[in-house]
Amino acid sequence: MGAVPGPGYVGGNQVRTLLNGDEIFPAMLAAIRSAERSINFETYIYWSGEIGGEFTEALSARARAGVRVHVLIDWAGSQNMEQAYIDEMRDSGVDVRYYHPLRWYHLARMNNRTHRKLLIVDGEVGFTGGVGISDFWLGRAQDPDHWRDTHFEVRGPVVGQMQAAFLDTWSDLTGKVWHGDDYFPALEPCGDVLAQLINSPANEGFEAAYVMYLMALAAATRSIHLAMAYFIPDEESERLLLDALARGVRVRIIVPGRHMDVPVVRAASRARWGPLLAGGGEIHEYQPTMFHNKILVVDGLWTSVGSTNFDDRSFKLNDEANLTVYDREFAERQIADFERDLEHTVRITHEAWLRRPLSERVRERLASLVRSQL
Repeated sequence: MGAVPGPGYVGGNQVRTLLNGDEIFPAMLAAIRSAERSINFETYIYWSGEIGGEFTEALSARARAGVRVHVLIDWAGSQNMEQAYIDEMRDSGVDVRYYHPLRWYHLARMNNRTHRKLLIVDGEVGFTGGVGISDFWLGRAQDPDHWRDTHFEVRGPVVGQMQAAFLDTWSDLTGKVWHGDDYFPALEPCGDVLAQLINSPANEGFEAAYVMYLMALAAATRSIHLAMAYFIPDEESERLLLDALARGVRVRIIVPGRHMDVPVVRAASRARWGPLLAGGGEIHEYQPTMFHNKILVVDGLWTSVGSTNFDDRSFKLNDEANLTVYDREFAERQIADFERDLEHTVRITHEAWLRRPLSERVRERLASLVRSQL
């Protein structure tokens, strides 16, 4: 990934896998409640509800205790968040900002959202992955009202890269630059994982997350495991997947099934499966609930986790951030989780795809017309 602009790989990290809300939210809230100097939190979805209230209370409490707390919430993604949460945090001293709120004089930027999920506490521990602040992420993916997702707790020198990504956006929006030990303490090695943060803001003219995915697919020699909430490959990524299949790489993909929060995305995705299925790719639809993972593992050695979906919106329109990990043990853990998720899927064969009803084909064709926005 040396060709992707930004900081390179750093060693000495720990990355802990957290499955579903039962593991994710307690770890994030514990980190917030233990904060002594600073909390930086950026999210796309922040909705009212049980978990939204818990985060609001925890962030507010630390601000009242004198911790510097900065919260960046996407304006579009937080439309289901009640104003009382914002008022409580601001009254407690939390600096809360909306990313690209609706303004008549800035309509051109409304299609650029921050989709990143970053939490950095005291500059020492970071969290990233797919989870949003909504009750849909509570639980253990036990039913359609509780989604399947994975998040990651990060410690070590790469947390400095996560902090820099957040503060880069914060300074662009506010003109304020935060520095010093409260935000960038000396980070000693605490593990043996090699990691890098790929920061991909849409306004910089370089689609870093897209290039990262393309390079990973092109480099694969044995296997590709893709667990992806929104999978709409463009012509170039489709070509690289087909090239990988042609050179003997096993390609397995898990996507959401009938429980899908954005049905038009599923339709646009299914419209493009034909060549991949015909070429030997394996596509499986997750059945129990919405499948919200965003994980790519290549050759059982290299892994990407974070906020980036496999679609044009993440590649070209949204601000995204992914942690890439070069570590066999970490990759094997993600593959083991992939295999367990696979037990709850239905495989879509090429023959089944060809037999889908005319009504589905029409919906897929219509959805494809807006693919660039999905």
